[in-house]
This record gives sequence, C-alpha cells and structure tokens, in this order.
Amino acid sequence: MKTIKVSVVTPDGPVYESDVEMVSTKAKTGELGILPGHIPMVAPLQIGAVRLKLEDGKSDMVAVSGGFLEVRPDKVTILAQTAEQSDEIDLDRALQARERAEKRLQEKQQESIDFRRAELALQRAINRINVANKQL
Repeated sequence: MKTIKVSVVTPDGPVYESDVEMVSTKAKTGELGILPGHIPMVAPLQIGAVRLKLEDGKSDMVAVSGGFLEVRPDKVTILAQTAEQSDEIDLDRALQARERAEKRLQEKQQESIDFRRAELALQRAINRINVANKQL
C-alpha cells in the first residue's frame, strides 16, 4: 500500500518522522483522516491524539497540544506547541497534572484562578494520559 511521510515538529525540534499509511487527528472543524495523495490543506488542530497507521498494521500515537496540520499529496507536517510520543509520556506526571487542574477548577470561586487556563491544562493532561494508555 502507498505511504505518506509524516513529520511532527515542535519549537524544540522534531518529535516524530515516519512513512505511514494513514494519519488521523482532530482539527477544530472535526475529525480528519489523511491518506497518500490527499488534496493540499491547512487546518488548526485541537488538543488531542494523532493516530498514525503503519504499514505493518500497527499504529503509533502522538499527543499534541493544538497546533497546525499542513497536508501535501506526499507529506503531512504537524506543527505543535508540544508533542509527545505515547511511549515517552511520563504517566505519573500527567496524572499529577490532571489532579492539579481538577483542583483548580473546583476552586473556581476564587478570583485568582484563571478558569480557561486550568481547563486547558486539564484537557492536555487527560490527552497525555489517554495517549500513554493508547485509549483513543
């Protein structure tokens, strides 16, 4: 089967590079599935997982905290503020981050809490936990 080259890049450098059969991720407008030869496009991404179907039937997952997806017929580039491969996620740290964010959201009556920031932190932590557990 045909493949498409995928690069996931952050300001700190490349996180993932491989040839895959399919890329699946969530854009702000909905779920996207990209196969080789896809029409060119650019889309903003949500906090979520990028699922990458490999030639051998297996798949890889990368947790991204938003960013942009650029598709060309022979290449997909994902530019993300942060990105981690599933096997590189520190699950204990992600669980602690989720607990902190949940605690901040419960204390939203206090004026010093930035509700949107705590909500985004919770989404990022849950995404990292799900990707580490390969639950998406």
